[in-house]
Order: sequence, then C-alpha cells, then structure tokens
Amino acid sequence: MKTITLKKIAASAVSIALLANFAGCSQAEETQATTAAGTTAAAASDETSADAETTENVTLVVGASITPHSEILEFAAPILAEQGITLEIVQIEDSITPNTGVIEGSLDANYFQHVPYLEQFNLENGSDLVSVGAVHYEPFGIYAGRTTDLDELPDGATIAVPNNVTNEARALLLLEQEGLIEVDDEAGINATIADITDNPHDLQFVELAPESLVASLPDVDIAIINGNYAIEGGLDVNDALAVEANDGLAAQTYGNIVATSPDRADDPAILALVEVLQGPEVAQFIEENYNGAVVPLY
Repeated sequence: MKTITLKKIAASAVSIALLANFAGCSQAEETQATTAAGTTAAAASDETSADAETTENVTLVVGASITPHSEILEFAAPILAEQGITLEIVQIEDSITPNTGVIEGSLDANYFQHVPYLEQFNLENGSDLVSVGAVHYEPFGIYAGRTTDLDELPDGATIAVPNNVTNEARALLLLEQEGLIEVDDEAGINATIADITDNPHDLQFVELAPESLVASLPDVDIAIINGNYAIEGGLDVNDALAVEANDGLAAQTYGNIVATSPDRADDPAILALVEVLQGPEVAQFIEENYNGAVVPLY
C-alpha cells in the first residue's frame, strides 16, 4: 500500500496502443487446421491469463478525503492485498480533484462523496461518473461558535453553511429539523438559501467551502459541518448542538460511496474494494474508531 497526499492532481496522458494485423501464408488443409487449433488454444490461454490479471497483481489508485476515508482505506488495504490487489491511496484535500482525477484517468476510483453530490458534479461538468456502492454515513452536525445553545441563538445570528448545493441543502434541512427556519418542500435536497420560506429569527448565512467551516467557528454563532471535516478539525459529534438522525432520510440519501467511470463499474478489482469496504471488518473498525461521527451502512 502507498499513500500520497495531494492538493491537486495533474491530468494524466492517455496512451493509445495500436495493433498491427498480420497475414499468414497459405498452407495445406491439414496445416491450416493444426494452425487454427493452436491459435484457438493460445487465444483461450491468453483470455484466461487476462481474466486472472483482473483480480491478481492489480494496483488500484483511489482518491480519498484524509479523514475518515483514507483511514478506512488504509485499514482495508491488507485485506485487499490478500486478494492480490495493491491499494494506492491518494489523499486529497478538496472536493473537486477526486472526481476530475477519475475523469482524467489518474485515479481508478474515489471515496469521499455521496450520491447527491456526485449527481450535482456530473450535471455541472457534463461527466458521467457512477457509484459502485455506499459504505458509510457521516451525520451532519450543528457546532457551537459564539453561541453554545440553540435556545439562546440571537436574532440576526450568523450561520456558516457549506457552499455546494447538496451539502447546503442538508444544512438547511437540519436547521429546519431544529425549528429555526422553514424550507420550500419542493426544493428538497437541492434547497439553497433562496428556498428558505420562513426565517423568524432573521438568521444571516455565510456560505463557505466545507473544509473551511471548522476554522470559521470563532467568527460565527454556529456552523453546520460535514462529519468528515468535523473530525479533521478535532470536533466530537457528541458535542454537537444537534445532529441528523442515523436512521432517517439523510442516512439513506447521503451515504458515502465509491465512485468510478462507467467503463470501470464492473471492474473486478473495484468491486472487490467495495465488497471489503462493506464487510464486517471495516464496519467494526468504523464503530470502534469514530465514536458515532461515522456510521457503517453494512
């Protein structure tokens, strides 16, 4: 296993191999039959060898958020190694590069996002990345900044929320869950600040990159933070002022997935990765190490 930490991944060049056609000389019927039989056997042998290579002596390059995704992959790596699959983990600090890396071919797959984010990314970028399986769920939480109790949240309070559409909607729905605002039902998981239909406390919203939310806490009253960034920032989900329910719609909708390109969706090595990540060993690792901030879905 090799782990690399990158902020950006450069696009990799794609090499195209050209195959030459060879013509054989005429032979007697017996010679032709013998040659054909030998060719068929050789082709069958090559096909068997190719099949074996898809599950053995394979290196998978997977882009992942540093916490918890890379840590989970590091735990899974020795299990995959037993199947002949070497896992190379590329730690990425932003939420764009893991997808562009798969599109450009520098990554085989990624593990950092949920399906609504993936669908929004595809829509905005004209891409067609696909999910090959969900692994875990990270409850969103409301964390204290200048205000340490939601009941004491003042009128005009400043609220920091993620600045990408799917996660902003999730933050707004959590505020609605706590009775602080009302959101247009038709907006659903695509809600933005413009879809707030009732804001009785005149809450003021600051939209920030998800990775910047923890750092913003001293300057805002509260922040609604993604589970993985809360962990990276040293926050404990048990100290959150409110969290999403683990058995609710959010858990079903926002499970963190392994994603790849459509042509790799049936790749045996990638499917083996998903199988391990959904297995009991990984579930136990998650439960023992993240104290409820990360919840296995299997």
